[in-house]
Formats: sequence, C-alpha cells, structure tokens
Amino acid sequence: MATKKKTTTKGRSKVKKVMKEYKEHKLSSGRSGKKVTNRKQAVAIALSEARQSGAKIPKKKAATKKKSAAKKKSATTKKSAAKKSK
Repeated sequence: MATKKKTTTKGRSKVKKVMKEYKEHKLSSGRSGKKVTNRKQAVAIALSEARQSGAKIPKKKAATKKKSAAKKKSATTKKSAAKKSK
C-alpha cells in the first residue's frame, strides 16, 4: 500500500501566509490585481504559489474527476431521453 504524499513545511508556511493575506483582504489575483473574495480561489492561489516555490504539494484529488464524469454521463442520458421523446 502506497503512503500518502505529505506537504512540506515550506508549502504549509506558504499556504498559511497567503490565507492570512486573504483574511486581511490584502490578497490580490495575478495579472489583474483585483482583490480575491472567494475562499476557494485563495486556496488555489496559495497552492499554486507553493508549487512555484518548489514545495512538494500533493496533486488534486481524483474525486473531482469522478464528479465531472458523472456530469457527462447524466448529460448524455438526458440527450438520449430527449431523442426518444421526439
């Protein structure tokens, strides 16, 4: 059984710093420089900056892939149901 990949202290400190900026309403997004108002966007920025600095951060969870696959499946079943009703 493979062990989980853990974040490094460098990565954790970077994420902590960025989230603190977000809570103080000082975090701004990349090029546009607009203030970040969404918590999920702040987390994404934090993880991105940590990866750029060379910290070992685990990849995104596979659960998001399952959700998108389920959406695709439901969309195709709706299309096929619409064709049958015509």
